[in-house]
Amino acid sequence: MENIEQQDPVEEKTESQEVVVDTVTDLPDYSNKTLKEITEIFRQMLDKGDQQEMYKNADALKAAFYKVLKKEKIAAGVFNLPVAASQNAEGSAEGENAGTSGAAAEQAEEAAANPYVELERGFKELYAAYKQSRASYLQNLEKVKEENLQKKLQIIEELKELVEKAEDVNSTFPAFRELQSRWKEISLVPQSRAKDLWESYQHCVERFYDYIKINNEFRDLDFKKNLELKTELCEKAETLGQEPNVVNAFRELQKLHEEWKELGPVAKEYRESIWERFKSATSVVNKRHQSFFENLKQDQKQNLIKKTALCEQAESIAASQCEDSTGWNKLSKQMEDLQAEWKKIGFAAKKENQKIYDRFRAACDKFYNAKREYYVNFKSSMRENLARKEELCAQAEALSASEDWKGTTEKLIELQKEWKEIGPVARKQAELVWKRFRNACDVFFENKARYFGEQDAKYEENLAAKSALIEELRAYKVSDSREENVAAMREFLGRWNEIGFVPFKEKERIQKEWNEAMDSRFADIRSLESEKKFVKFRRMVTELHTTGKERALRSEREKLLQKYRKTEQDIVTLENNVGFFAKSKNADTLVAEVRKKIEQQKEELLRIEEKIKIIDNQF
Repeated sequence: MENIEQQDPVEEKTESQEVVVDTVTDLPDYSNKTLKEITEIFRQMLDKGDQQEMYKNADALKAAFYKVLKKEKIAAGVFNLPVAASQNAEGSAEGENAGTSGAAAEQAEEAAANPYVELERGFKELYAAYKQSRASYLQNLEKVKEENLQKKLQIIEELKELVEKAEDVNSTFPAFRELQSRWKEISLVPQSRAKDLWESYQHCVERFYDYIKINNEFRDLDFKKNLELKTELCEKAETLGQEPNVVNAFRELQKLHEEWKELGPVAKEYRESIWERFKSATSVVNKRHQSFFENLKQDQKQNLIKKTALCEQAESIAASQCEDSTGWNKLSKQMEDLQAEWKKIGFAAKKENQKIYDRFRAACDKFYNAKREYYVNFKSSMRENLARKEELCAQAEALSASEDWKGTTEKLIELQKEWKEIGPVARKQAELVWKRFRNACDVFFENKARYFGEQDAKYEENLAAKSALIEELRAYKVSDSREENVAAMREFLGRWNEIGFVPFKEKERIQKEWNEAMDSRFADIRSLESEKKFVKFRRMVTELHTTGKERALRSEREKLLQKYRKTEQDIVTLENNVGFFAKSKNADTLVAEVRKKIEQQKEELLRIEEKIKIIDNQF
């Protein structure tokens, strides 16, 4: 008889290979679950009893549970609460009974102080049940392996006996096939005995084929069937060489090796070629598998380097000191950019991945905790500022009825200076408290203006002069010559600026009529220079909007709003100061300069308001 063909032992998975495969196994993300949801998932796994599923997910569930628990404890302010000591198991029966009652009371107090105690205790009980179940499963598995070992040893002994009496093919060959079938049905055996056991079995099989007097026809049919089956295995192995998922291909290859081992020999002339074909396909898959993990290790090293750099940047940001909200907003944007970049980077090695994540998370937590503390203090500061401004309002209101024009004017000016030195208050109160302060100042200065009634007649004359100039402007016929229109506009502006003050109550109305009249005649000329400035601003706003930089748009709007409020305050201060100047030969010139500044500030208000509208139209 011909010798049995050479068989290829299954490639054994090493412990390191199993660990590497685990690193690429996709597990659900439990970090976004609540504590109760994580516990319920664990309980359902225990109830289902699938050991493989529990083994793959238990540690991930545990890590996620304690990470969420730590985060919620910190948020609830109970992270540093001591955990009640466990009940002392020693002592008398009477002491144990008393201890039981005491432990229940302690647990009740502990639960009241720390609402997470029962959740953590429940999860620990589930995890302990899993460990016990796992230990029992492994113990039973070892027992089954030992039983399988004895069964296969028995089959080997029966094969030996069959070889010794291999005389009648009609009786021995069916018995041989029955032993082979029994051997295939038996699964796992202890790893330490697997190789020797297989070699003993293969040796017996080879002896049977070498020494049994089997007729050539029956043997050839068996060889032919084995060749067909092994050819199919070769084709499957060659297909695995093109499988995109290298890890799955490697696992499937191990199954093909198991099937190859269970098949009998082929005709001698095909043994070497069919084995070389299968070995070549195996080599392709193994080389891809090895290359995949070598590249994976290199990628993981690079990912660790990149994440370490992000950690250093995050730690640098967390160590920064800011004194205003603008600085905090700038640092927040930088931290958000780092977090976005972190998400784009893949995993590091398993032993390093959690450590580097914890380092990055710690830097982020430190920064946001410091930011939160700043804004808590900032709100407290705004409340103090509000109290100080309300005190200034009370002082201004107390002075509003005074008739000491010079002394009270100086005091109100000092109050206005002090007002400017006080920091901001909450937006909801800012407008109200400012109107209160402004009204108090207005009352005094309006009284003062009435007191100095000598100016009223002149103001009325100025009002009449400005009204006449407006009518003249309305009657002006626009020329076809742009140069003539520009000269006419400048003449009208010069004459308007030469006219002095008008009554306080009429100043806004007359100014509005003047602007409308100018626009009706020289709108194109007046808006040309202003439009040039706004074109550039519109382009900037449009670019920010189209590139998705909404945060920058909102920041620009906030700056404009702050500038608007400051300009309003400057106008009020200038208008109040008009009444401060004592009569002298230079008073009219000084008042005219202040009035000119007021008009310029009002025009600036309109420009700022237009820019805010341009930004608002983008949302």
